[in-house]
Amino acid sequence: MAAIQISNVHKRYQSLKALDDVSLSIEEGEFFGLLGPNGAGKTTLISIVAGLNRADAGTVKVQGHDVVGDYRNARRKLGVVPQELVFDPFFTVRETLRMQSGYFGLKNNDKWIDEVMENLDLTNKADTNMRALSGGMKRRVLVAQALVHKPPVIVLDEPTAGVDVELRQTLWKFIARLNREGHTVVLTTHYLEEAQALCNRIAMLKAGQVVALDSTAALVRRISGSQLRVTLGAAGNTSLPASLQTSLISHEVAVDPRQFALRINDYAHLEPMLADLRLAGCVIEDLQLLQADLEDVFLQIMEGVQ
Repeated sequence: MAAIQISNVHKRYQSLKALDDVSLSIEEGEFFGLLGPNGAGKTTLISIVAGLNRADAGTVKVQGHDVVGDYRNARRKLGVVPQELVFDPFFTVRETLRMQSGYFGLKNNDKWIDEVMENLDLTNKADTNMRALSGGMKRRVLVAQALVHKPPVIVLDEPTAGVDVELRQTLWKFIARLNREGHTVVLTTHYLEEAQALCNRIAMLKAGQVVALDSTAALVRRISGSQLRVTLGAAGNTSLPASLQTSLISHEVAVDPRQFALRINDYAHLEPMLADLRLAGCVIEDLQLLQADLEDVFLQIMEGVQ
């Protein structure tokens, strides 16, 4: 049984197609990334999963519970950290978390509340009124609220947007621990280095459609490839052999006419490329193998999909 099963979901706002036949299966225990530019449909999809919005067509299930037909059980399985800073200004941090526990019918939950606050570095703010907190501290409380009922599925919608490095490190350490303990985590973020470091599998949305879905390693390896930057010595042939022209990414003649950037999709291609250079009488002065990252993949896919 999938942690989240999204099947043929459509959502339209008047003339705008926010989601266009989106299907995803997020497995139990995954750390899953949902990426896309602004307006791609990420938050709309999360809102439907969380029951804050309804799809025009299609179904969404959380651990087998339909978010419309069995919404009570679906909500209990889910913890969502929204983008917006939403808080009640009349309560302290501890009171806020106790109330959140009450929404799920949990009594005597202080032990877990204390643990969550400790892991999010909120303990010394436990008795502070919410309106007196900084923006970063308020975001920590949002995360704590989402985790207070120990949900098996955690959805984080831009949880580190505009926050300091300390919070990012604190949050990811705790979330990674929960993921190791079996919690499923779904993350949307514009910090692609976070997604690459944390997520096992990634889906990319553009204009309401899934345009890429694969493991993070496979996306980086198969879609973008690596880059071989070679500088040819003046003592030999300084022209790129014809056999390598199809691999040429760039040749900045004005910067260095002897430097070439070549795409390499598999390490097994490296030796044949070097052999072609030697056969053409080239002398290699400098050689760098640069690994592509998720940002390269993201830009390539977003530019290539109309």
